[in-house]
Amino acid sequence: MGEKAILFIATGFGLGRLPFAPGTFGTLAGLPLIGIMVWLATACTPGAAALFLVGVILCAIWISQKAEVLIGQKDPGAVVIDEMAGFCVTMTLVPISLVSLVIGFIAFRCFDILKPFPIRWFEKTFSGGAGIVLDDLMAGVLAAFLLKAIYFML
Repeated sequence: MGEKAILFIATGFGLGRLPFAPGTFGTLAGLPLIGIMVWLATACTPGAAALFLVGVILCAIWISQKAEVLIGQKDPGAVVIDEMAGFCVTMTLVPISLVSLVIGFIAFRCFDILKPFPIRWFEKTFSGGAGIVLDDLMAGVLAAFLLKAIYFML
């Protein structure tokens, strides 16, 4: 894969290069991936959707690693494929609707920005592509549990 393609994908199709809130806009770039997961879960099997999510995560780690080297900066802010993968994780435990997407988006962004334990631990412990992506995956896990709890209470 060429350098331009890696950077285009890593930056969420360019959204990560916006001068303000790149992570927030980059998270929105994950919506098509969530759509694919929903389609796979309904048209095929939930296992196909899970396999797709694993593929997204592995690709995010690889692309983040390459982009970090190309940009020459540790965990560059323009790289938002980690937010895309984390948002996908957030939306795995609940039915997808406009309400769940909005609540999931807000929960994910809050966890990603505030970085409570164990999110900050992952950010500080790992480096390279894994370090870029793992903290966002943990934010996605915490947001998914919160979203599932809200659905359970309702």
